[in-house]
Amino acid sequence: MDEINATTLGARIREARERAGLKQGDLSSLVALDRTAVSKIEAGTRKITALELSGIARVIGVRMSSFFSEPLPALVSHRSSQGLETVDSKIDHLLAGLAADVELVQSLEASESHSQRLVKTPLARPVSNAAAEDLADTARHLLDLGRTEPVHELANRVAAIGLSAFSLDLGVDTADAGTILLRTGGVSLVNSYNKVGKRRLALAHELGHYLVADDYTIDWRISEHSGDIEATLDRFARALLLPKRGLRGLWEENYEAHGSREAAVILASEFRVDMATLARRLRELEIVDSEVAAFIRTVSTTRADIVEFGLNVPTEMEATSLPVTFQKGVLRLVREEKISRERALGLLQNTFDEEDLPPLRTRREDELWKFVS
Repeated sequence: MDEINATTLGARIREARERAGLKQGDLSSLVALDRTAVSKIEAGTRKITALELSGIARVIGVRMSSFFSEPLPALVSHRSSQGLETVDSKIDHLLAGLAADVELVQSLEASESHSQRLVKTPLARPVSNAAAEDLADTARHLLDLGRTEPVHELANRVAAIGLSAFSLDLGVDTADAGTILLRTGGVSLVNSYNKVGKRRLALAHELGHYLVADDYTIDWRISEHSGDIEATLDRFARALLLPKRGLRGLWEENYEAHGSREAAVILASEFRVDMATLARRLRELEIVDSEVAAFIRTVSTTRADIVEFGLNVPTEMEATSLPVTFQKGVLRLVREEKISRERALGLLQNTFDEEDLPPLRTRREDELWKFVS
């Protein structure tokens, strides 16, 4: 954490309060300080105690450490573009917190524990469908995928090239996903309220933003974009999850053996996509006509299908999920006693209980003497 003066600290408190949609009077009543004291703290003319700062952080909903660290350049740029009085949305707030968590773990870990396959330079932004298909081919190469191989465990795949993908249930009528670039790598947050096919499509879309080095993006209604880079990245996402090489042959093989409904069920399961995505991909590659595509959109996979065809039932990014690499990093920091167990539980979004953490190390007698001699 950086050493800062009272003026800088006060400015960061004011900015965090405004992003939380609180007025000075609101904050003062919530932390049992008079409004004048809050005003002076934000102006940097009154000292603030650790207890007061902890209370302010709790009420605003940020970690106290965030007041002592330089905000991410991507976050600064995004907030500047939104205007000074813009209140953070729910996903903005959560994404900023996750980015801070990942950077904290990165800063405390040894450098050799970081990803060795980070994308070094931004890839070209796709400006056409053909370019989107090419970008998907490049992404498959970076992810160590074959030309026709289904992308299973997408969150683990993207983590290998530096994109940490989290999922949280954000509820209905909110964004599908968002992504922020870090100083090293990036963080994506996927809304796990959506069904698994839509979650995977959202993360594939966010991977596109990461590869072309978009600083900060919040995406609403992925697959419904039209006419700009978002629509092109939707095409990229479909091409990544449903590679054109081999798709025609797989469709024709299963169509001849079972018919259009069963073929759709089998391919959707194999590639772990929803029926709308499968229908659109088959249509844009001219594998099926518009009538068959419309029919595929109406198909639902049944329990009988799962049993009879031995189908996969994917569970990726359900509820609250964290990248395995991030979890391992937090557990290493616990073992090395670089963070407290309470801090670890917070970083792990309470997906672990106290007894799930590594046991406390038994100290040798000579180590104990260092504290009392």
